[in-house]
Amino acid sequence: MRFVISALFLFVVAAAYDPLDPNGNLTIKWDIVSWTPDGYVAVVTMNNFQMYRHIMSPGWTLGWTWAKKEVIWSMNGAQTTEQGDCSQFKGNVPHCCKKTPTVVDLLPGVPYNQQYSNCCKGGVLPAWGIDPQSAVSAFQISVGMAGTSNKTVKLPKNFTLLGPGPGYTCGPAKVVPSTTFLTQDRRRKTQALMTWNVTCTYSQFLARKNPSCCVSFSSFYNETITPCPTCACGCQNKNSCVKSGSKVLKRAGVNTPRKDNTPLLQCTHHMCPVRVHWHVKVNYKEYWRVKVSIINFNYRMNYTLWSLAVQHPNLNDVTQVFSFDYKPLVPYESINDTGMFYGMKFYNDLLMEAGPFGNVQSEVLLRKDKDTFTLKQGWAFPRKVYFNGDECMLPPPDTYPFLPNSAPHQQVFSGLTAIAAMVFLLVTVW
Repeated sequence: MRFVISALFLFVVAAAYDPLDPNGNLTIKWDIVSWTPDGYVAVVTMNNFQMYRHIMSPGWTLGWTWAKKEVIWSMNGAQTTEQGDCSQFKGNVPHCCKKTPTVVDLLPGVPYNQQYSNCCKGGVLPAWGIDPQSAVSAFQISVGMAGTSNKTVKLPKNFTLLGPGPGYTCGPAKVVPSTTFLTQDRRRKTQALMTWNVTCTYSQFLARKNPSCCVSFSSFYNETITPCPTCACGCQNKNSCVKSGSKVLKRAGVNTPRKDNTPLLQCTHHMCPVRVHWHVKVNYKEYWRVKVSIINFNYRMNYTLWSLAVQHPNLNDVTQVFSFDYKPLVPYESINDTGMFYGMKFYNDLLMEAGPFGNVQSEVLLRKDKDTFTLKQGWAFPRKVYFNGDECMLPPPDTYPFLPNSAPHQQVFSGLTAIAAMVFLLVTVW
């Protein structure tokens, strides 16, 4: 029995480890900045240190369990979703009296006296690797009926984080060296009276039973298109899917997101909300070109922030990316085979819901390494693909477009234009 429990624990821990982002986590830091007659005032800061995993709309939800009988007198920059039973208070009524408060970020545009630095983004936190300046959220909290010194304050327990759905596991709060702050003139340092950290990590295994995206392949040297595997993302939505061009799509409110994030998918054989298509487009003498397309099949989801992480041996020599921003990911210094694509700001950083505009695409030009480059045995296709931090299901290797054993050089390239046009059409509407 002990062996079974140990094996299960190791499996869950391993599931939370991301080989493409081994140091990625979301850190929650509590800084007590002043004492009050019955407690303290603290600044809570959340830093998304993940390289390519955003927290998207409707944003993060943070929860914990108080160690004693603490209450929240007031908050700036965030709010609890419930007040709880505060009937014992005769004068001032606390903001929240629940033993297990649930906190959410405020929406943009709230009154100035409710705001705090780095607050009010609707809970959206970009990835550190894409936008480090915006990958932080903070709020101020005044806690009562708590300790009034470092020895009497008890750390909250059982931290939970939804981002916005399940998948994050938070460790216990740990006291760390007090944070230091610089004054605005940067000539004086101040120090928090007490600081503790909570580290949360993401596991796709805990987030969902099935993948949320799949990958299809095609190439200029083979007319065969390798589709996503059938039911790659599970077929539980098969009975509620909508065919392309259906009259249902003309009804008002179809594109309105549901509170439980229930998708409305276009009917496909793979039944995935998102499909990534990798097309080997052209083979030059010293370079080769790939076209990458991302297609949204969910009528109720706009991806305001999206990212695509790809593992491929030739990403160590990317020459130009035409319509996406690109950044290499080097989780291990000796290996440079992973890159991150994301949308250009105000251009294609919005992946719209399913429909004629529900796709983004770019071409990538890569320099050949004569010692490793080949089009044989599926080398030209990626080893792993992650969309918004979740690993996508790839087709079986034996279905990849294969290089013909022998074909006249001119014949292969004479059909390039026709095949590329056909692939573009299928990728856009399929």
